[in-house]
Amino acid sequence: MKHAVILAHPNPQSFCASVARTYAETVRSFGHQADIRDLYQMSFDPRLRADELPWSDGSSPRADVVAERQVLDEAKAFIFVYPLWFNAPPAMLKGYVDRVLGMGFGYGPGSQPLLSGRLLLSFTSSGAPDAWVKETGAVRSLRQAFDEHVAEICGLSVLDHVHF
Repeated sequence: MKHAVILAHPNPQSFCASVARTYAETVRSFGHQADIRDLYQMSFDPRLRADELPWSDGSSPRADVVAERQVLDEAKAFIFVYPLWFNAPPAMLKGYVDRVLGMGFGYGPGSQPLLSGRLLLSFTSSGAPDAWVKETGAVRSLRQAFDEHVAEICGLSVLDHVHF
């Protein structure tokens, strides 16, 4: 089984980076494949351009998105690892989802899911106290607005959202 570990943290020595590496090492120890996609180290451009919008005449994904989709093509599990910033994913991850998991890869015409049978697992971290995170419903809201929405549109099954 191939796991795409999508890391969205600017510091390669961060807790999130450590979680991504540990996850990859663990699944490899079970004989699975794991590919860490460190968005900052890749200098991924999260900006969705007008010529990439699927309803624009002559739209098509740019070369970087085509290449990334080829890397992800055989992934059976998508693992998001990122910090909570203002109780949301970093713009880097949101842009990655918009550009890479968008029309033609994550879903097709009429919002037809194209990644059915694949999995989504999220690991997040924040400096906020656990009591505050629970009290405000930050992770619960994020799971509903981000994880479950992306999963529904793309046909993924949400395994869990683990917050540290």
